[in-house]
Amino acid sequence: MLSPESAAVVRATLPAVGGALNEITTRFYGTMFAEQPELLDGLFNRGNQASGEQRQALAGSIAAFAQGLLADPDSRPDALLARIAHKHAALGVTEDQYTIVHKYLFRAIGDVLGEAVTAEVAAAWDEVYWLMAGALIAQEARLYQEAQVDPRTPWRQWTVVERREETSDAVSFLLRPADEGPLPRARAGQYVSVRVLMPDGIHQTRQYSLSSAPDDGLRRITVKRVASVADTPEGEVSNRLYRTVRAGDELTLSAPFGDVVLDDADSPLVLVSAGIGCTPMVGMLEHLAATGSSRPVRVLHADRAPADHALRADTRRLMAELPAATAEFWYEQDATEEPGSHPGLMDVDGLDLPVDADVYLCGSLPFMRAVRTQLLRAGIPARNIRYEVFGPDLWLANAER
Repeated sequence: MLSPESAAVVRATLPAVGGALNEITTRFYGTMFAEQPELLDGLFNRGNQASGEQRQALAGSIAAFAQGLLADPDSRPDALLARIAHKHAALGVTEDQYTIVHKYLFRAIGDVLGEAVTAEVAAAWDEVYWLMAGALIAQEARLYQEAQVDPRTPWRQWTVVERREETSDAVSFLLRPADEGPLPRARAGQYVSVRVLMPDGIHQTRQYSLSSAPDDGLRRITVKRVASVADTPEGEVSNRLYRTVRAGDELTLSAPFGDVVLDDADSPLVLVSAGIGCTPMVGMLEHLAATGSSRPVRVLHADRAPADHALRADTRRLMAELPAATAEFWYEQDATEEPGSHPGLMDVDGLDLPVDADVYLCGSLPFMRAVRTQLLRAGIPARNIRYEVFGPDLWLANAER
């Protein structure tokens, strides 16, 4: 609970703090990495730092949390906290690291806002920070306990059993534990972190959805190499995996985490994806097929061309195994090569979608925002639409929930 005194101060200073958060987080990360460079080894993704996405996500999550407390001092924005907690658990974030973040964040706030940060203002925002940190620490402790993971040693070695070329820039890896122990518990829709040693000796980490059924004897991840665009560097982890990993190699993985999971329900299901966003959807389809589900399923996918559509054959195979499943594909190029597909961008306005459907989205942020708008227009309630984001969640950072 945020105290009434602090709530009044936060409400009065939120415009100033919120307006300076990007500058604050830029200074925060710069100072912290300069003085604690070991944090760049595996915990923070350099690509997200270079693009500014990590700074935007942190700034937005702090603002969204503060706004949520002001709206109801006795409540917490649980959707925001759950999403962050799962990301943190997949990276092995520990309780002591919140003290490090606090030190550099509040130093940055003081540096940017100067004399405006009185003792009263500092105390109020300190209360906000520790309410958020405390809630995350508690959630992460529960996640670690459920996954039977020690956050001090969250990584496990997995052997690449097979490498499958999916498209010209996407590859799947079939994995089994190198220690031949049991597979960790997973749910359809979850992801794992992959920790990779880069040529400069720094570990980098990236999350990849499980693209196979969670209860299979093997685990599969599907990786699309991220190319450099304009001033944005290429994806370090994806390109390293794509170029160097072969059958017989070992990968370092976390346990599965992620809060966007397939619920056990009988309601109609709509799986909407674009590009490599198909991976959690195929994992969900694998689970439905493996459990003999008769649930009505509608698969909607958009891609550049059929040749770029990763796991397309798997999707078709699984659709044939599910008695109440249909699929529709959209391609910007060469749509005639896939019978029954639509040319151009995805447009769900003309589809007859059940208003009681559970909808899962995965793809680029502009794609998901556009499709979500169409789904809401079709009468599907916002509470029924769930989404997964690769990398920092800028959707939640902008408080668009």
